[in-house]
Amino acid sequence: MRTAFLLIFIFIFSLSFNSCVTTVRATPAKVVVVKKLPRTHKVVYVKGQRYYTCKGKHYKKINNGYVLVKI
Repeated sequence: MRTAFLLIFIFIFSLSFNSCVTTVRATPAKVVVVKKLPRTHKVVYVKGQRYYTCKGKHYKKINNGYVLVKI
């Protein structure tokens, strides 16, 4: 009886070292906010959404400026 209890205890104890859980850490996205667009910007519509483009970069209007987006 005592050896059975000991074997069960060792079995359960050994399971505690094998975890099925993996930790995933997401890095926050880098957000670029521009307060004012250059004068050379142009308005572009993509799938009905309004974007502003300048020098190959696309921006979308938000409350406190413009955010750089990938299209």
